Amino acid sequence: MRAAALLALMASVLSGIPTQEDRAERGEHSRTQAAIDVVRRTETATLADQVRLCEVPAPPFGERARAEVVRDMLDAAGLRNVRRDREGNVVGEWPGRSARPHLVLTAHLDTVFPEGTPVRVTREGSQLRGPGIGDNCRGLAVLVAVARALSAARVQPEGSISFAATVGEEGLGNLRGVRALLTTTLKGPFDRFVAIDGSGSSITNVGVGSRRYRLSFRGLGGHSYNNFGRANPAQALGRAIALISELRVPSSPKTTFTVSRVGGGTSVNTIPAEAWMEVDLRSQDEKALEALDRSVHEIAKRAAALENARWNQRGPVTVQSQRVGDRPAGRTGPQSEIVQAALAVSKRLGVTASLIEGSTDANLPMQMNIPAIAIGAGGRGFGAHTLQEQFDSTDSVRGTERALLLALTLSSR
Repeated sequence: MRAAALLALMASVLSGIPTQEDRAERGEHSRTQAAIDVVRRTETATLADQVRLCEVPAPPFGERARAEVVRDMLDAAGLRNVRRDREGNVVGEWPGRSARPHLVLTAHLDTVFPEGTPVRVTREGSQLRGPGIGDNCRGLAVLVAVARALSAARVQPEGSISFAATVGEEGLGNLRGVRALLTTTLKGPFDRFVAIDGSGSSITNVGVGSRRYRLSFRGLGGHSYNNFGRANPAQALGRAIALISELRVPSSPKTTFTVSRVGGGTSVNTIPAEAWMEVDLRSQDEKALEALDRSVHEIAKRAAALENARWNQRGPVTVQSQRVGDRPAGRTGPQSEIVQAALAVSKRLGVTASLIEGSTDANLPMQMNIPAIAIGAGGRGFGAHTLQEQFDSTDSVRGTERALLLALTLSSR
């Protein structure tokens, strides 16, 4: 479907004016308006869902408890064939009058916070506070709200919508949930993909790729006094960090590097047998990412060689690399139908939306050449990925409305 036709259909959905004069069309638009009314009437319940979900821990690789709650919510909302797949995603279907166009609508279950993190949410007026309250408890609550509205209003779109709450979006999850979803769980073809991720009104159409490594320096180790003079893995690690910090990377396409975690050693009076660091490399462009990847690995080898040369190979240090994360870079053009539809829906609702770059579940479908974006779920968020994360629910219903209307638009021809 051409963008102009898609936008014309979206306008008719928003206005409630039938595109044809027959009774079937008038009835369908009446049900669409009823779905919008459901969203507006139940935003308080959506916020309550947001809090409830946030108070169920979902640490990396530990999303099961929250997944069970979401499964119950989607089942109660009226979706068909609600289940958990082998990877742990929660999946449900809302069939249309035909199989296509097939829209995949997702929100991720996991947080960045480790097991044992306190997850109680506090409320003060419009302010909600708690780790993960915006990213991505808000997205999950809106996903459920869209399902609830379609079912309550008995809206049958022209195409089908697959709903999914995915695992493994954050950190070392490495997009394992959406990979399983699009390659195994759901049967293609897929026509459009939207991830509901976090708060606000942005539209992510550029997927920032990343590669994550654990670089381990190993040696003989020994007593800090008796074995002084042996090459030291921790010192090799330090050399590597210093050299990485001096790297020059392009500003366009934006390319970044971070030494994010370090560890190793046994005690203060021991030459460590191992020291390691984890690095996060990112870029909008795969070629720039590949060049940065090569540079970091060359530095690691050089650092080991420098440490060995300093101590005349007395117990040489070696370095090993383990890739612990790989997210593809991708892009959905600003003039594409899906981006233009998201912008038009936003404008019609009076929502100021900007196109941004980010790393979301949408990265993978972008790489697969599926028209894909991620959208904020309304309200305003602060302090994402911190224990002090906040969500301001002022006018948050606009985000829920936008997700609903965009789903209806993109599941129409």
